[in-house]
Amino acid sequence: MVFENYGVEKYHDDLIQLTVYAFRMMKYDEPKKIETNVGFPSHTDRTFSTIIHQNHVSGLEINTKGDDWVLFDPPPSSVIFLASDAFQIWSNNRIRSLEHKVTLRENDVRYTFGVFAWNKGMIHVPNELVDEDHPLLYKPINHVDFLRSPRIGGTGAYEYATKA
Repeated sequence: MVFENYGVEKYHDDLIQLTVYAFRMMKYDEPKKIETNVGFPSHTDRTFSTIIHQNHVSGLEINTKGDDWVLFDPPPSSVIFLASDAFQIWSNNRIRSLEHKVTLRENDVRYTFGVFAWNKGMIHVPNELVDEDHPLLYKPINHVDFLRSPRIGGTGAYEYATKA
């Protein structure tokens, strides 16, 4: 759907063929105190995309464009799709990686599972996504090398070393 929306359908199959997935179960123990505890600090995922499902214990917070943190509490049957850093690079900033964190407020154990997708090859901005209004922002990256490279800046969102 995204590829069709941006008129770059011809790149879809090649990208999918080079995509690999990791499935991860995560457990966040209930807070030790009555106050709020950070289950996982603010960050963006360096993958291409992330799909999350959580149990009845909420805790996922997302950072809005206005730099406000909002508790995201979807129905328990929901799956949550997050665009990640490599998706932002591929889309030339048309799709933004979502800064998020886990904050524990309930006196219960939080379980989530995540499916993380990354590319075994190079990620580059399609020529169709570069124009006068959207100049090229990123040079091509080897996604595996990008995953292994250190973050630049503090915790959470950061400036990429890949800027063109």
